Amino acid sequence: MRKKEGSMSEGLVWLNGEILDFASAKVSVEDRGFQFGDGVYEVVRVYQGKPFALMEHLERLQRSAREIELPLPLSLAELAAAAESLIARAGIAEAELYVQLTRGAARRNHLFPPDTPPTLVMTVRPVRLIPPELRERGIRVLTVPDERWARCDIKSICLLPNVLAKERAHRAGAFEALFVRDGLVMEGTSSNVFAWTGEELVTPIADHRILSGITRSFVLQLARQHGYRTAECDLPLAELRSAREVIIAGTVTELLAVIAIDEEPVGEGKPGPIFRQLYAAYRQMIAERVR
Repeated sequence: MRKKEGSMSEGLVWLNGEILDFASAKVSVEDRGFQFGDGVYEVVRVYQGKPFALMEHLERLQRSAREIELPLPLSLAELAAAAESLIARAGIAEAELYVQLTRGAARRNHLFPPDTPPTLVMTVRPVRLIPPELRERGIRVLTVPDERWARCDIKSICLLPNVLAKERAHRAGAFEALFVRDGLVMEGTSSNVFAWTGEELVTPIADHRILSGITRSFVLQLARQHGYRTAECDLPLAELRSAREVIIAGTVTELLAVIAIDEEPVGEGKPGPIFRQLYAAYRQMIAERVR
């Protein structure tokens, strides 16, 4: 039986400049995000009441919006100020900030609606914490065919393939699903993947086939700072299976060690020293940036 999420009443919503509770916040049934999935989003982790890597996330939001020809209604500075104000008002120390921008509400038509203001929503609510035992013992993942579109570098709200893959993994007793395309590992449904070969830390190249994760960038940076070689290149599934350690990383996930892929053990079948060192370094970096 799956665990229920927190109450819908927890947290606050910023909807086109108005702060509301979740019960009061409404968008039109003709919003293009609802009818077409015509929008982009970001998720930002809040630690001790402070957003971590907020500008990096907002810059990626701006890039995603630009790629679908959707101008931001606020400057990055204005958006950051609104987000920080909402976080402070919500008063939730350990939280998630969700930011979503759609092309707005208009009569259903595939063409871009002229002179239609976008819909900008931000929400703050308690973070979905990873159970400590998963961090300690590691996780299992399931591989699935990558049936997504060709612009995975855009953080689009069109997430149906991710939803289906995540549900399939959950039903199989796995924590995450990894997309595989033409024998190559791409990424997880909400995470990036790394393989420690014994000589270097390998992760799929951030081209149009995957989302260039903010946490992914930090992991690569920390690995290099600790003297490890890194490689951003194609990652065959066979190479992932033979890796000494496999790690997934994401905003809410942070870092998790993968101990089995499709029921086949990874390395010694338990979190390894590379994972433990990088996770400790990541947490240290967070502590330094949010204090």
